[in-house]
Amino acid sequence: MTTTATTTTVTGAAGLATRIEDALRPALRGALPVGLRVWDGSVAGPQGGPVVVLRDPAALRRLLWHPGELGAAQAYVTGEIDVEGDLGALLDRVREVGAARGITRPTVRAMARALPALTGLARELGVLGTPPAPPASQAALRGRRHTPSRDRSAIHHHYDLSNAFYELVLDPHLAYSCALWSGDPTQTLEEAQGAKLEVVCRKLGLTEGSRLLDVGCGWGSLSLYAAEHHGARVTGVTIAAEQKAFIDARIRERGLGDLVEIRLQDYREVVDGPYDAVASLEMGEHVGQGNYPTYVAALRRAVRPGGRVLVQQMSRHDGHPGGGPFIEAFIAPDMHMRPVAGTVALVEAGGLEVRGVEALREHYVWTVDAWARTLEANWDRAVELVGEEVARVWRLYLVGSSQAFRDARMGVDQILARRPDGPVGPLGTGVSAASAASA
Repeated sequence: MTTTATTTTVTGAAGLATRIEDALRPALRGALPVGLRVWDGSVAGPQGGPVVVLRDPAALRRLLWHPGELGAAQAYVTGEIDVEGDLGALLDRVREVGAARGITRPTVRAMARALPALTGLARELGVLGTPPAPPASQAALRGRRHTPSRDRSAIHHHYDLSNAFYELVLDPHLAYSCALWSGDPTQTLEEAQGAKLEVVCRKLGLTEGSRLLDVGCGWGSLSLYAAEHHGARVTGVTIAAEQKAFIDARIRERGLGDLVEIRLQDYREVVDGPYDAVASLEMGEHVGQGNYPTYVAALRRAVRPGGRVLVQQMSRHDGHPGGGPFIEAFIAPDMHMRPVAGTVALVEAGGLEVRGVEALREHYVWTVDAWARTLEANWDRAVELVGEEVARVWRLYLVGSSQAFRDARMGVDQILARRPDGPVGPLGTGVSAASAASA
C-alpha cells in the first residue's frame, strides 16, 4: 500500500534530500550509494541507476525506532519507501559499497551514528512520537519458541496465506522447495520440480507399496508424486490447515484416497511407524536449534531399521541463522539455519548414518528467480489475492533470497541417511541430483 505523504516545509538552504544524505553519512561512512528522492521533490545521490523514493515522513520515524534492515523493510512493504528501477540492482549496489567501506550489513550500531541528525530532522517534520504500529504483514507470535502452539502460529503466518496465491506463484506441483534444473534453457519450472521429486523418490528407494512418511508435506508435491509415479503408500503431516485442505481436494480429484493420507499433525506426534522411508523437504529449518535433536529422533523413530531418511534443508553461512531481521519478522519467524556440516553432525548424533550430501545451491537461484518472474508477470492478480503490502513483502523476499543463494550466504542440500540397525540394502546405487539432471 502506498501512503500519501504529508507536505512539510523544512527550513534551511539545503534541500531535504541533501539533509537526509548528510545525516546518514556517519552511518554510511560516506555519500549515498544510490539515488534518493524525497516527497518534497528534492534529490540527492547518484541518479543514473536505481533510486530510493522516500514517499512519507513516517518512514523516518520507523528508521528511528528500528534502525537498520527491519525499519527499512517495514517502510518498503507499507509503501512509505519505494524503489524506482531494479530492486535487485539497488540491493547489490548498497551491498557492494557497504563492503568497500567495511559495512557488511545496515546494522543498528552503524545507524546509531546517524540518529542525532535524523532525530533533529524528524523533530522539524513533526514525526517524532511513539513507535509506529508494525505492518499488518509482520508476524506477531506469542509464547515460548517451538512449543507446538507457537510453531502452528509461525507456520500459519506464512503457509496459510492463500492457497490461490501459492498456486499463482509456484509450479503446478505446488512444490515450495528447491527444484532441480538440467541446464536446458527450455526446461520449465514444473519439469525442474518434477525432476527433484523423482530424485527424492529414487534416493529413498521407493517401490510399489512402500510406506513413506512425508514430514512437513507442504501442498503435497512429494506425497502425490510418490503415490502416482512410484505406487507408494504415503502419510503426509502438516500443521498448516490450508495446506491439508488443498491436498485433500487433490487426493479426491486424482482418486488417490487409497494411497495418500494427510494429517494435521505435529512431527512430534507421529507414532504409527515404522515406515519404509521418511522424507522432509525444507521443514527442518523451522524446528529450531534446540529442538533439532528432537526432530532427528522423530525421523529415526518413524523409519524401520535399515530404512532411508532424506532431509532437504537450507543452510546459512553469514552469522544470521534466522535469516536476518526482515525474514525473521515477515517470512519465517523462529526459523534456524546453520552450515550444512552442523546439520550433518546433528543427524549423525541422532543415530542416523549419513550416506550422502548433495549441494543444490545454484538450483535455488534458478528456482527463486522463476518464482519472482511469475510474481511480477501476475502482479495485479497477486495484489487482488493478498493485498499490495503482502505482495511487496514477497517481492523483497524473493529478490533478497535469490541474491543470498547466488552469493553463497545461503545454501541448500539433500542429506541422505539410513537407520543403521538393519540391512544396508542397495544404498550405494542411489541416484544423485547431478546425474538425474543430466539424464
